[in-house]
Amino acid sequence: MAKQKMNVESFNLDHTKVKAPYVRLAGVIKGEKGDIIKKYDIRFCQPNKEHMEMPALHSLEHMMAEFSRNHSDKIVDISPMGCQTGYYMSFVNHDDDDDVLNILEKTLNDVLEATEVPACNEIQCGWAASHSLEGAKEIARKMLDHKDEWTEVF
Repeated sequence: MAKQKMNVESFNLDHTKVKAPYVRLAGVIKGEKGDIIKKYDIRFCQPNKEHMEMPALHSLEHMMAEFSRNHSDKIVDISPMGCQTGYYMSFVNHDDDDDVLNILEKTLNDVLEATEVPACNEIQCGWAASHSLEGAKEIARKMLDHKDEWTEVF
């Protein structure tokens, strides 16, 4: 039975066929003035089999958002997936897919070296009570342990 094509790219992805962890190009948008936005699906957990606990996911989001920008000025956004299995990372005018993997690796290594979660307070965060530095480090360590598999989506 053919399914109707959905507007959201990831809704057209067969989540039972992918093999996490992986990094895949999930979309490319060309702006009216020629800017190119590339969105990457950075999948940490196998869909429908495992997920990141919210405090660890939240802390990893803070750390990736902050630390990744030390390695690239082309990052538009890093957004957690509601299913808690990964993040979307978007770049503007960045054509080097291998460099995206390099930026991710450097960022996750920064997470392992961190002694605190950036902006983990009530002034800078909307739910400051929900963080786990150790949980974020565990997720980063597991992802880095499988670095050789990041380009194998299926």
